[in-house]
Amino acid sequence: MPARVLVLRTAGTNCDLETARAVELAGGAAERLHVRTLLDGGRRLDEFGGLFIPGGFSYGDDLGAGTVLGNQLGTKLGDDLRDFIRRGRPVVGICNGFQVLVRLGILPGTGPGGERLATLMENESGRFEDRWVRLRVETSICPFLEKGRILEMPVAHKEGRFIVKDGPTLEALEHGGQVAFRYLETDSDAPAQAFPANPNGSMAAIAGVVNSQGNVVGLMPHPERFVRALQHPAWTRRAAGKGLPADAERSGDGFPFFAALMRHIACA
Repeated sequence: MPARVLVLRTAGTNCDLETARAVELAGGAAERLHVRTLLDGGRRLDEFGGLFIPGGFSYGDDLGAGTVLGNQLGTKLGDDLRDFIRRGRPVVGICNGFQVLVRLGILPGTGPGGERLATLMENESGRFEDRWVRLRVETSICPFLEKGRILEMPVAHKEGRFIVKDGPTLEALEHGGQVAFRYLETDSDAPAQAFPANPNGSMAAIAGVVNSQGNVVGLMPHPERFVRALQHPAWTRRAAGKGLPADAERSGDGFPFFAALMRHIACA
């Protein structure tokens, strides 16, 4: 049986089709549902083996990126979502979805009094950044991420600067393996210290995090936008030199992320 995955959408979501296609290329079965279907009780979260909250600008980000959708999920579906996570089912938030999970306090988690430990702020550049970046998987606590893998992916956001509450919080995330992805310099594997390799000014070059349980992942770069070889901006130069990969449909750096996740859900 293929892994059955919910791709959640709402007004302003614009990456649900790409995310669903990436799931299907990786052997999963994706179903795109409007959040209202869950809020009204027409469908239940526990029908699915995994949840994607894809990128876009939910509700126009009018009250801040991910704020309205986060409030909807927290007030109406909070218990269901927390139970889904406690049961070990994977949740992935990409770009706007990452912003939603941070607003909810699910990523990277909350403090003893329930306070949020992190936020995603406006890029240091003060503008929308749409560019390709290099990043590395930094965690070993997530079963569908391969620590040490280096990837290229595009980013497209205005509020992607990951900031934590204080130094001890950052140290705890690092020590606990909750830093999932880190931006790298363009010409080395060192953490990116400055723009444009660090496209938003995130603390410690953090591009994504995972919860302490290891089954909720959020990241600003878009793996669904690089599952096919032809999605890379330099694919013609690469093809001229080495030819296209044998399976060009599944040769982008984002594909292994989806493939590993589908295997994980199918085996759960």
